[in-house]
Amino acid sequence: MALTTNRGKRASADAKTRHLAGVHPFAGAHPFAKARPFAKTRHFAGVRPLAKASHSARVRPFVSLFSCTLCLALACLLGGCGGNGAGESTTDGPAYEEPASITPAAFDAAAAIATGGGNIDVSHVAEGYVAASATNASRLKFQIVCGQASYNYDLPGDGTPIVCPLNMGDGAYTFRIMQNTSGNNYVEVASASAQVSMASEFEPWIRPNVFCSFTDSSACVQQARDLAASAANEGDVVRAIYGWVVDNITYDNNKASELASATGYVPDPDQTLRDRTGVCFDYASLAAAMLRSLGIPCQVITGYVEPDSLYHAWNMVYINGSWVSVEFSIQPNTWTRMDLTFAAAGAGESTGDGTGYTDRYVY
Repeated sequence: MALTTNRGKRASADAKTRHLAGVHPFAGAHPFAKARPFAKTRHFAGVRPLAKASHSARVRPFVSLFSCTLCLALACLLGGCGGNGAGESTTDGPAYEEPASITPAAFDAAAAIATGGGNIDVSHVAEGYVAASATNASRLKFQIVCGQASYNYDLPGDGTPIVCPLNMGDGAYTFRIMQNTSGNNYVEVASASAQVSMASEFEPWIRPNVFCSFTDSSACVQQARDLAASAANEGDVVRAIYGWVVDNITYDNNKASELASATGYVPDPDQTLRDRTGVCFDYASLAAAMLRSLGIPCQVITGYVEPDSLYHAWNMVYINGSWVSVEFSIQPNTWTRMDLTFAAAGAGESTGDGTGYTDRYVY
């Protein structure tokens, strides 16, 4: 499936010790702390604020699209968008053709810049991602910096590589592997830089990454292909994926309680598919994996939702086509919000009321 016709392009470090906080910035039910960015945060009772406020508006290259995003997470929607899209739900757009395979993202050891502190692969920055690996007994972070904005990801010390999206648009990037020395103090042990000019602004959002992991043989990918088999257009694809996730994945209150004070959680789309249950990050990761595997750009967003500024996760989707129902609409060639957790579970202490979204991080 070609993404270029209507989705065209838009859009050396010192070794001094840096201070990175190790406490997740919220006290809500869904800690997405592993591979998380360290950025400006709110102060919650009993939770230590982050040490470095590194996030800026530039982290969201699509901030201007806030005005055109619509919340798709209305509980009364379910009768009209599930499965075959009953009721007044309609779709439109060019004929959909399923991609022959997923758009890959992987660590290339042969191309990686190797140092004593680790390996950084910048050979795929035009495709919207960077990858890193390291072997170290200490806690590690992989830091991505563009301008005044930065994201920090947990990097395994056993040599397992991670793939991270270049979610700050085109520009000059610096990549650092940071080693923990004590507390929240880190020292740089490896670095690389690259001038990024992506082939398309959608490159990061059609590929797997650390928070949205899948391969061509993943169960979630096969499920997505089955659901899209009869799709006439991209609106049909989104409607089918949305409806299936809402109808088949239940909200796991016990898991939410267990994770309330934990750190280091990373969703696994295939595990969510097998368990048929999850928290909001699981919903968002599964939906993104399914849609991306079918060539449809989808972002995983974490941020706050009303009431009480609950920390939450949802998706933004972009299609060449439309999906319109009595409650909402996805119009062609614009980013639209989808909150599958709220659609599946309804309002609650852990899911919010489907209003007042504040985007914070994008993956």
